Amino acid sequence: MVFESLSEKLQNALGKLKGKGKLSEKDVDLAMREVRLALLEADVNFKVVKDFIKTVKERAIGSEVMESLTPGQQVIKIVNEELTNLMGKSEAKLNFSSTPPTVILMCGLQGAGKTTTTGKLAFNLKKQNKRPLLVACDIYRPAAIKQLEVVGEKVGAPVFTMGDKINPVDIAKAALEHGKKHGNDVIIIDTAGRLHIDEELMAEIKNIHDAVKPNEVLLVLDAMTGQDAVNVADSFNQRLGITGVILTKLDGDARGGAALSIRAVTDKPIKFAAMGEKFDQLEPFHPDRMASRILGMGDVLSLIEKAQANIDAKKAMELEQKIRNQQFSFDDFLDQLDQMKNLGPIDELLGMIPGMNSKALKGLDVSEKDINKIKAIIQSMTKKEKDNPDIIDSSRRKRIAQGSGTTVQDVNKILKQFKETKKMMKRFTDMEKTMKKKGKFGFPFF
Repeated sequence: MVFESLSEKLQNALGKLKGKGKLSEKDVDLAMREVRLALLEADVNFKVVKDFIKTVKERAIGSEVMESLTPGQQVIKIVNEELTNLMGKSEAKLNFSSTPPTVILMCGLQGAGKTTTTGKLAFNLKKQNKRPLLVACDIYRPAAIKQLEVVGEKVGAPVFTMGDKINPVDIAKAALEHGKKHGNDVIIIDTAGRLHIDEELMAEIKNIHDAVKPNEVLLVLDAMTGQDAVNVADSFNQRLGITGVILTKLDGDARGGAALSIRAVTDKPIKFAAMGEKFDQLEPFHPDRMASRILGMGDVLSLIEKAQANIDAKKAMELEQKIRNQQFSFDDFLDQLDQMKNLGPIDELLGMIPGMNSKALKGLDVSEKDINKIKAIIQSMTKKEKDNPDIIDSSRRKRIAQGSGTTVQDVNKILKQFKETKKMMKRFTDMEKTMKKKGKFGFPFF
């Protein structure tokens, strides 16, 4: 879950207002005190918290709330809007040059995940039919060049390197010429990081900046560093004039301080957020969607986008037909497992559904190991057994358990779950038929 602790505390504080038919100023004060504590504990900048609470409180004790029939919901709506404003109102996209190549300079401290993020950004751009070139300008960290080459190979992007004996400024200039000659329309320069900000680092990256005049200067920040991340952003911004931030490790135990403070302190937008380690887990940062997720309102738009990008539409149509005709088999179940895996961790997906209780999702994790066990059991069945599980008696169960390296109990569990799934699907199709007879629309997921 994104910002799990902050999310839980904010939802608890605001949840107390929900059931009240009327709100007093004291009710708002008590809720705002809890919100303030939650934000400070999440390492949000003190001045940012002070301004945020002042704005929310002023709006919350206004006539639009106090005279409303649902004052608690109105306050939550205000908090949602102000959280969105705090993080930048709307998505900030990359600025592409009108005359390619677009030059992107990556900067940040060592350990923030800069090289991996460079690869993720290239992967993201390739999906937009861009032809990125990665440039190895970190000549100091052992194996940094090799790491970028490995990353480039994984995402299918070429890497420009001149080894670790050439000045990074000369490497950057040569890469620019190379990119122009070879038709690369985006050049992403991976620069050296340090364990802390120092004059040498800043002078070198400023020289690279002046030599290649980048269209974008993206600062890669580890979301788990909290308030320190804001100080780092401020320092880099003063020297380089950053154009945006990429937050990494948002899937970890990030407190939220960086995401909620950076825009207000530096006036620079968060452009991307890394939601996991895989190359396809760098997402454009949508302040409105992030605010909704923090407040437990879900993020249906991101869920739909994930599904559109990862689910085979033709297979989905075929599955729909099978469900309607009650022909859903274990082979179809396998297909669904593979497609679900592509969407990401199950708790993250469920967290995007409005009304999902973050406490209920705590510790919910269907691991790769669990999925592989289910797949092994299904793959140990014969075609006849997959199509008609009712024929699987005790001797067949023993054989399937032996063939999959599992126990008979594991096999029983999967058979039971499959039966329940089919029952649930039948209920949905029956409900849809009833709705259609009454002249209503069918369910959106059928």
